[in-house]
Amino acid sequence: MELERIITERHSTRGFSDKPVARETIEKLLSLSTRCPSAINLQPWEFTVVTGEERHRLSRILVKAMRERNISCGPGAVRPLAEHFTDRQRKLMDSIAPFLEEETSFQDFINVGSCNFYGAPVAIIATIDTSFSKSRLVDVGIAIGYMVLAAHDMGLGTCPIGLMSAFEDEIREALNIAEEKEVVIGIAIGYPDSHARVNLACSSRAPIDEVVRFY
Repeated sequence: MELERIITERHSTRGFSDKPVARETIEKLLSLSTRCPSAINLQPWEFTVVTGEERHRLSRILVKAMRERNISCGPGAVRPLAEHFTDRQRKLMDSIAPFLEEETSFQDFINVGSCNFYGAPVAIIATIDTSFSKSRLVDVGIAIGYMVLAAHDMGLGTCPIGLMSAFEDEIREALNIAEEKEVVIGIAIGYPDSHARVNLACSSRAPIDEVVRFY
């Protein structure tokens, strides 16, 4: 099935071309993304699309804040992780490291790259109204899942960027996002750069018997 191929092929893009993405293409992508289900059809998501000079300006703000506040990508764990979780993280690092410049560390690549949306021409900031409980973040996650798959089908690359939630104040001010909106995640979107070797990296997935229980 075509959907099975899209799910299997899709992986995060961390090297984008500077080819612009037409507004109608972005609108189609968001229209498909928001066809996803949500609890009692609340559709609690809201998306802010940032392109052109505004995207570059936002990145400059984020990189500056990241360096000043010494913020770094991490698992967001509230207690020490079990070994199988850290092993999955190591496997991601191992898959990307061979494609980085010699002088570039994995952590620098991820931190600066995230703040720069890996050079993508389009950044989408997903927010949710603070009147909702944390349980409705699930609905936003489902919408993002639809988005990355629809984008792949449209020939676009994507990279969800969780680090954006650490810069809520900066993003809210830069993009005039209302106080009652919480920044959930960012998504880099654009056409993959065919010359970017890092796009050859593909993270592994745990076997089903590690993550599924049958009764």
